[in-house]
Amino acid sequence: MIDFRPILNICGMLLIVMAVAMIFSALADVVNGNPDWMVFFSSSALTAFVGGALYLATRSGSPAEISRRQAFALTTFAWIFVSAAGALPFLFYGNALSLPDAVFESISGLTTTGSTVIAGLEQQPPGILLWRHLLQWIGGVGIILMAIIMLPFLGVGGMQLFETESSERSGRIVPRARQFVVYISLIYSGLTLICAITYYAMGMSAFDAMGHAMSTLSTGGFSTHDASFGYFESAHLQWGGTLFMLAGGIPFVAYIRFVRGQHGALFNDVQIKAFLFFLAFVSISLGIWLTSNGQAQSLEEGLRLAAFNVVSIVTTTGFATADYTLWGSLAVGLFFALTFVGGCTGSTSGGIKIYRHQILWTAVQAYVRQLISPHRVDVLNYGGLHVTRDVQASVLAFLAVFVGAFSITTVLLAAMGLDLVTALSASATAFANVGPGLGEIIGPAGNFSSLQDEAKWVLSAAMLLGRLELFTVLVLLDPDYWRG
Repeated sequence: MIDFRPILNICGMLLIVMAVAMIFSALADVVNGNPDWMVFFSSSALTAFVGGALYLATRSGSPAEISRRQAFALTTFAWIFVSAAGALPFLFYGNALSLPDAVFESISGLTTTGSTVIAGLEQQPPGILLWRHLLQWIGGVGIILMAIIMLPFLGVGGMQLFETESSERSGRIVPRARQFVVYISLIYSGLTLICAITYYAMGMSAFDAMGHAMSTLSTGGFSTHDASFGYFESAHLQWGGTLFMLAGGIPFVAYIRFVRGQHGALFNDVQIKAFLFFLAFVSISLGIWLTSNGQAQSLEEGLRLAAFNVVSIVTTTGFATADYTLWGSLAVGLFFALTFVGGCTGSTSGGIKIYRHQILWTAVQAYVRQLISPHRVDVLNYGGLHVTRDVQASVLAFLAVFVGAFSITTVLLAAMGLDLVTALSASATAFANVGPGLGEIIGPAGNFSSLQDEAKWVLSAAMLLGRLELFTVLVLLDPDYWRG
């Protein structure tokens, strides 16, 4: 049997972190004279009690070693525990949400999906608005650490490629895990602060600037306004938002190397170059098309609208400055396809990820060449690393499971009465952790509040599965896992 004590011990520590975070929202309500501060204080006390009890009951005298089997369980259970704690304030504040809505909002925040069931954001108390941003900011740094430290050793979807570069064992970045976490935390916090100062200097209020900065760097997309980023009718803010969303979609390992003196790390990485080239090509093409079709009054406006919304979808941030579903069927089809792209691995972005598309393209090229020359032997490389057969197989397995899970969820949502466009885009945006879908209900101008409770439960599970890279959860369903 698996020893669950180290797993529950770490979950207890994470709950204590969540309890501390709730105090900030309580203070925001106290400063503004809102009585909901009691909700956050009570939720914090309950979360701290449960987390402290778990920690004390499961601690041991010496540091516990986490095995591969325990790592799978830890990753899944940690996100479930934290998501449950995150839902508490939504259940009890002044405009209390139902249980399905509260869990949906919490999971959407922590997975940095950005889909919301809350309407009338301008009328919401400051504490609950800040809590939504804090959930995304906490989830963002958790995603980075999970993707860089844990998933390479679990062999999820080709991430073995990054083991030699990301693991503390290699010594290539920093020698110790604790030092690695410090670097990530400082860089993440520093970028968030720079983003907040930039937003404030460009015209946002201090509260809006801090909240949107947390949602930008976490590539989450929660806003304090129903109109999302489009509420701020400022070209400077939109260009600034585009730049910082890009920053959130770049691997944080590259930032660590950069601050440690490897200044070429941000420009020589094969994944980053492909990521930036793809975004530039799609944004410029769409910007020219918008201008030529009269959707934009100038080329600058067309490029700005295209760049912001393309970067937002590809990095899975989910901010919107316009209802791009009104740009015509070509734009709708393009944004649906962009939902599946994703940012770089080791970033806060969700989606399939750029490197998986690169490996798939390399494997397809090799296969086509082998059809022409059956006895040809190709050695596949990616960024100087050898792409082995098991890496190729894991990428193909991930894509197959992703498509299968996406298809099953689409059928389930359609069976609940949703139209095909809503069902398709809701399933896609949940698994890719993007946020807005397509159509009148869940498009960039709508939200998920009108969906049935059953649909919200399905989408909550899909968001969690997508963020945990599918296999991390699916392996727990294998009887062999529990038999050891």
